[in-house]
Amino acid sequence: MQKLNDAKEFIQSKTNLKPKLSFVLGSGLSDLVESINVEISIPYSEIPHFPKSTVVGHAGNLVIGKYNDIDVMLFQGRVHFYEGYSPEEVVFPVRLFKLLGGEDIILTNASGSLEKDWPPGDVMIIKDQLNFSGYNPLIGTNYEELGPRFNDMSEPYSKKISAQLFKACQQAELNTHEGTYIGVSGPSYETPAEIKAFKVLGASAVGMSTVPECIAANHAGLNVGGLSCLTNFASGITDQALSHDEVTETSLATKPKLLTAIGHFLDYYV
Repeated sequence: MQKLNDAKEFIQSKTNLKPKLSFVLGSGLSDLVESINVEISIPYSEIPHFPKSTVVGHAGNLVIGKYNDIDVMLFQGRVHFYEGYSPEEVVFPVRLFKLLGGEDIILTNASGSLEKDWPPGDVMIIKDQLNFSGYNPLIGTNYEELGPRFNDMSEPYSKKISAQLFKACQQAELNTHEGTYIGVSGPSYETPAEIKAFKVLGASAVGMSTVPECIAANHAGLNVGGLSCLTNFASGITDQALSHDEVTETSLATKPKLLTAIGHFLDYYV
């Protein structure tokens, strides 16, 4: 809590804006900051105790600005468990947003499609999730300032926000789906056998993030939206080998429509 409060006080000393809405931007999606009028951009390395992104495609800046009359906070890149960070460090940005007065958070990611008819370049609105990361960020001491010891997860992703995201993506002419996201620890990609098992469990997309942040956000009482950019087919769906280059290339190719979609979502946001 002391680390979170140190970071909170630092951010509050830099801006008078008080965003109620935040976006966590995943691999290759950092340029979504172009959708807002930026007031301040702070490198993660300058924020006390804030974890630093080490993965290509994650810029590593906290951006605060406005879209029309809406104050918005963007986490331009995230950290992952596979980078060697603890579960508490992975969800540090989500908890910081809550302490700064946040209410709604949109978690974006690049993910692998488990559906043959959902090709790279399509998007999926996350309606539910499966936690196969091997950890839960709430294990350990519970801080009542952040949330209860046992929190409800019966609606991990807000139906209202999900509907707004779906409409915005369709309006941006993105092929849009709704499904369940399964989170794994990484950093190795999944085997074909694992993907077959995940499909049996009901997953439509797989990735190495988002799930712990969603858990922490629900714990903190935030309303959550989830947007997956499908950047590749998961292992075994096709014969193609997987690479992070494909992930970033597809994210960049999809970026113009995603920018448009975020703009539409912000137009709906109240």
